[in-house]
Amino acid sequence: MTGHLVHGMGTEPVAPDWPPLTAAEVGRVLGAPVRVLWHSPRPLSAAALVEQERLLFVKRQHASVRTVEGLAEEHAFLRHLRGRGAPVVEVLAAVRLGEWVYEVHTAGEGADLYQDALSWSPFTSPRHARAAGVALAGLHLAAEGYDAPRRAVQPLVSSFTVFADPEDPLGALERYVADRPALAAALEGRAWRADTARIHLPFHERLAPLLGKLEPLWTHNDWHASNLLWDEAGSEVSTILDFGLSDRTTAVHDLATAIERNVIQWLEPSCPVRYDDLDALLDGYTSVRPLSAVEAAALPELLPLVHAEFALSEMGYFHGVVGSAENAGLAYDYFTEHAQWFTTPAGRRLLVRLRAALPVGGSAAGHSAPGQIRT
Repeated sequence: MTGHLVHGMGTEPVAPDWPPLTAAEVGRVLGAPVRVLWHSPRPLSAAALVEQERLLFVKRQHASVRTVEGLAEEHAFLRHLRGRGAPVVEVLAAVRLGEWVYEVHTAGEGADLYQDALSWSPFTSPRHARAAGVALAGLHLAAEGYDAPRRAVQPLVSSFTVFADPEDPLGALERYVADRPALAAALEGRAWRADTARIHLPFHERLAPLLGKLEPLWTHNDWHASNLLWDEAGSEVSTILDFGLSDRTTAVHDLATAIERNVIQWLEPSCPVRYDDLDALLDGYTSVRPLSAVEAAALPELLPLVHAEFALSEMGYFHGVVGSAENAGLAYDYFTEHAQWFTTPAGRRLLVRLRAALPVGGSAAGHSAPGQIRT
């Protein structure tokens, strides 16, 4: 297929790192002829919507990014969610052919209203933001009781380990990097320890007293409008897609990710915040799953840190898998600059707004008030 472009690290489409799926290739995976209807513009894999006897979604990744065993971790989570009634796709197959690993899902129910939307681009309305909050809370309720350990080390997983350590996050960061040789190589020559101490640790100091009180939970970790399908009226989420970044984190980590992905407009020069969407997202979430007092206290302290580990994971991927020094550098910029933005007037204003949702008498430095709140 010629002319296929995908999303880059900025706003302009770029040539894909991975060749697009072909009908012949997918036919070999499925064992029968297919027709390719649409190629995904997402850049970190090759994926397509195909038609056989029914609509299917097929995704191909290089074996250096995902193994069948690595896919089994997220697929087991999906099966748990379906068993609890969550609106997620059905996993049909995961196979390796040569250097490629394929997964096959049902296509999901609903309209793909954001199929071409870039990450960090906004909801089209507060109504969508509220519906997304409702769906995220429902997902978290469905995830309860799934007690698998966190995922094995592999590229492109949005984990929560470094800043989940209340005592020694720099030591946790050293271990995180040591477990990922491609990331370690990409970090050579950069002042990553000093940058982390200067930029991230002041936020972690406020979060640390709360960490032991947050319940672990398997979460989505890429809650963006483009990973949701919608009902005919466009008012409710009908299917939740793409659990490729899922892992064992906490519910408030996932909620912070949803805010970071959808509410702060990182692709615009001034990084404006869509406060109407923020209010709607939180209102929808807490209408289904009210925040505990500890979660409410942790949310603004976690938000500046929530993207850090995935940025490092991307950095290792770009350096070690696709060999892009430019994109590895951009991923490092995301690691530092997204957190640093929260020290600007606009970033501080957002954190003040979130802290205003705390229960009376609560404090981010040590919150012990009982009960739950609705923001």
